[in-house]
Amino acid sequence: MSEDTLKPTHYINSDHPDIQGFTQDHAGTGDDVSKAVNLYYAVRDAVPYNIYAFALDEPNFVASNVLKSENAFCVPKAVALAAVARAAGIPSKVGFADVRNHITTPRVTELMGNDIFRWHAYTALYLDGNWVKATPAFDLELCQRHEMMPLDFNGRDDSIFHPHDTKGRRHMEYLAFHGEFADMPFETFAGEMRASYSRMLEVFAKDRAERRMSKH
Repeated sequence: MSEDTLKPTHYINSDHPDIQGFTQDHAGTGDDVSKAVNLYYAVRDAVPYNIYAFALDEPNFVASNVLKSENAFCVPKAVALAAVARAAGIPSKVGFADVRNHITTPRVTELMGNDIFRWHAYTALYLDGNWVKATPAFDLELCQRHEMMPLDFNGRDDSIFHPHDTKGRRHMEYLAFHGEFADMPFETFAGEMRASYSRMLEVFAKDRAERRMSKH
């Protein structure tokens, strides 16, 4: 376990007052495992998941900004969990993997060109001498709305994705892991996303601009 996994960074800014405050409000007073579990559920449900938030605006990957976001996709939420964990004294990393989503929407599949989400993110937490994976991406309300199994986390076993939804349909499968990092590898991630999903980034940016215009 490296000391780098406890230090604040530009993205995992665990020393920021908003991160400190969120941690104090939600971690509780138990041991590290119970604190990690409490923080997992708090981050999972505090920031709603939205695939249409997928963008490469660098400030959106800073943990303190994530907690103030209306919604976010998997990577910023994994960064936020890493930050509040460090604020609670729990070493953390951000991990990435390619996953196949069997129940994504036809529009997203068409924009991506397939059903593989490259560089999907999770958070690795150092608890009781072991690195444990947790994925705070899908909030409870989203899961209930789309008949997905919400991910539980007990602080001792990996919690990355249920293989099936509530109707028994295949949901997520992990295809390849890219590693775990002491800070958000933004430039590497952004490069991979531009290479793989340039069309989706362009369409989602246009969608967001149109929504902003419609509000005025």
